[in-house]
Amino acid sequence: MKLLDKYIARQYFTTYVFAGISFVSLFIVVSLIENLGSFIDKGIEAEQIILYYWSLIPETILLTSPISSLLASLYITGRLSGSSELTAMKTAGAGMHQLLKPFLAVALLVSFFNILNAGWLYPKAAALKNRFETQYFDKTFENISSSKNLHILESRNRILSIGSLDQQNNTGLNISLETFDGPEIASRIDAKKISYNETLDQWILHETRTRVFSQNGMSYTLNPGNDTLTLSLSATSLRDLSIQPDEMDIIQHYQYIDEKREAGFSNLDRVIVKFHNKLALPLASVIVILTGVPLSARKKRSGLAIEFGISLFTGFIYLGLQRTLSTAGYRGLLDPVLAAWLPDLLFLAVGIAIYKTANR
Repeated sequence: MKLLDKYIARQYFTTYVFAGISFVSLFIVVSLIENLGSFIDKGIEAEQIILYYWSLIPETILLTSPISSLLASLYITGRLSGSSELTAMKTAGAGMHQLLKPFLAVALLVSFFNILNAGWLYPKAAALKNRFETQYFDKTFENISSSKNLHILESRNRILSIGSLDQQNNTGLNISLETFDGPEIASRIDAKKISYNETLDQWILHETRTRVFSQNGMSYTLNPGNDTLTLSLSATSLRDLSIQPDEMDIIQHYQYIDEKREAGFSNLDRVIVKFHNKLALPLASVIVILTGVPLSARKKRSGLAIEFGISLFTGFIYLGLQRTLSTAGYRGLLDPVLAAWLPDLLFLAVGIAIYKTANR
């Protein structure tokens, strides 16, 4: 059976690569036809256009890999079934689990490559793509966190509120810093503006009003000048809010989430969903095998073509679910970790059910 496993694995991988190249080529041709007029009107050089479409390849591979995996498994299993090779395998005592082994082995390698792609290759390409689209298509990207009405748990007993934030210059307007003693507020500093002085390595509060609360009442101090302030919040923590999650490699992405949580930032749902998608989407290439192989291995009167169509449609359903649930996670309608992994979990459950049915 080892020789047969190698044969199936080789045929599956070859078909997967062919399907992947076909999807990438189709996407580039369609996109080029759609945008060719804009490229000519804006006088964009051919070299820039080539680099732009080169930057789209990692994302296209990542998104279409589950469908390519599904198509390859359907085609190879269907061919084995049509030529009675599958019947011979069953006669020799090989069950569905034996048939799945070479498919899963190659699919795991494909998923490993896609994790490398999602974690390191795609972020570098995304940075190039985003710059091109910003420069030539006037595309704007939503910041990871809102730049208005920020509330940051600056330390265990201090809350920093910023009315509006200029992330590039590290300045904010309408500032308040509340310090608590247990459940009660101990002091509050209001300032018109906050900025970061790199020479002093400190934050500067402009035009402050300080209130200190005690059992004897409240004291009030007005300072029309500037006050220095030491915060655990770093200057880069604010500047990094303008970085797109797609442009971070997977290690930077994890560190970013960890640092922002430690700094008390809220509204991190979008960046958390993006991080888990970099792991969940590559694994889909393995999960769809549990659907494709058992379906194609079963001979029914409806014919292989209908099963092929149903399975192909299932691949697009996965991508639709992934996008829809991710959006729900961005908006806080669903737990961000669950939003990223739920499509995989649903399709895994369906795949296991189909496998058990086909294995009877």
